[in-house]
Amino acid sequence: MTIKLYNTLSNSKETFTPLEEGKVKMYLCGPTVYDYLHIGNFRGAIFFNLVRNWLELSGYEVTFVYNYTDVDDKIINKAIAEGVDSTVISERFIAEFEKDFNRLGLKKHTHNPKVTEFMDEIVEYVATLVKNDKAYVVDGEVFYSLDNFSDYGKLSNKNLEDLNAGQRVEVDNRKKNPYDFVLWKPSKEGEPSWDSPWGKGRPGWHIECSAMIKSILGNTIDIHGGGIDLIFPHHENEIAQGEGCNCEKYCNYWMHNEFINMKNEKMSKSLGNVITGRAFMDQYHPEVLKFLMLSAHYRSVLTMSDDKIHQAISGLRRVYETLNTVETVLSEFEQSDAGKVNKTFSQLLIQQDAKIKKSMNDDFGTGELIASIFEVIRAFNALNILKKKKDPNSWTTANALKEWICRYGDMMALFKEVPSKFLYDIDEMMLKEKKIDRATVDALASKRDEARANKDWESADQARDELHALGIDFQDTPDGVKWNVKV
Repeated sequence: MTIKLYNTLSNSKETFTPLEEGKVKMYLCGPTVYDYLHIGNFRGAIFFNLVRNWLELSGYEVTFVYNYTDVDDKIINKAIAEGVDSTVISERFIAEFEKDFNRLGLKKHTHNPKVTEFMDEIVEYVATLVKNDKAYVVDGEVFYSLDNFSDYGKLSNKNLEDLNAGQRVEVDNRKKNPYDFVLWKPSKEGEPSWDSPWGKGRPGWHIECSAMIKSILGNTIDIHGGGIDLIFPHHENEIAQGEGCNCEKYCNYWMHNEFINMKNEKMSKSLGNVITGRAFMDQYHPEVLKFLMLSAHYRSVLTMSDDKIHQAISGLRRVYETLNTVETVLSEFEQSDAGKVNKTFSQLLIQQDAKIKKSMNDDFGTGELIASIFEVIRAFNALNILKKKKDPNSWTTANALKEWICRYGDMMALFKEVPSKFLYDIDEMMLKEKKIDRATVDALASKRDEARANKDWESADQARDELHALGIDFQDTPDGVKWNVKV
């Protein structure tokens, strides 16, 4: 079955055909490392991790590059404010990002280049553009000449003639065209600088990605990813640079993930509704962030609200409660050589595999993938395997579910936590949110248990009502009362 993906360049779904059979060259714009990343930055990291993993499951060898922009005005300004070298800032926040990345359990990229490691290549790239008459030098500053690149605007569908120069860009009389952009600029005193044919300076933002792509992946790549905010001007400028330098196509497939809204408002610092990925994971859990990101299609706006977060928590709890049941079966039930996977359940797994393959191959339909996981969870729970300890098929069926969930969990970077610990963490999170003391819940559960043992039904009902009033669900099991916090 072929893979189809939505190509921003053509504004349509296209059949994916790699440049080299069996291999994929993929690049995703990484962070500018001057602060902690907000949750919107993590949407691309989480989604394109899944893209790479699905391509590998489909038999491709993927080279995945995710860069660090470690020289930039924002980094320099922060360094000046703190009275330190800019490398102190960039290295600090690379380390902080990698802590967050590791908490998410995402698979490492093939390469994580830093801009500062590719200065020679950047200078050479700019020099080639000047040589190809695609760039010009003014007072030690190098500008890209948009008038000499006829295809400019083909990704964003913007026409330079329609852009109102002077309103959206600051007019620089040295430029031949108001929209010519900087490739290399002289460094100010106290700023980091590198030698070049045009004097000491540093690169413009756009040239950095193009140079790293050429150096690591070659002149043309298969897939370039990023948020939709990068389509113009960043990715548009990358195309102009790449094709102006190499005289061949820069990228075959452009994939862009949509924005995140916070409670129906676009997330922005000006609105004060930006939350860092770390703060979100501290308040909730890395699993919740990943589940939310993958529950919506990557090309749809994802609205973050309390209701959506609680829906994600509830969904994750359902999966992990089932995985906890599986762990109980695998540890306490006897594995039989004669055991087989329940026939109906086995057929369902095959059906859902086909359904998932179809949805993932159709522009990465993660919503359908998650729906299939819940369908399998429902079917497994309906088997009531915990009550069938003597059935030789119980252990084998539970193990089949574990292996099935693990396969897709590896791809999504989900469902890898120890089930009992995750369920405890979820309850701790909800207790804190609802300002409920765990000791109070345990005391009420014990009170109810003791009252039932003494056949003091009035006291038992009173404890039950108090638990329900707190927002606690519970059930009686052979091992005692098990409770959780209503989401």
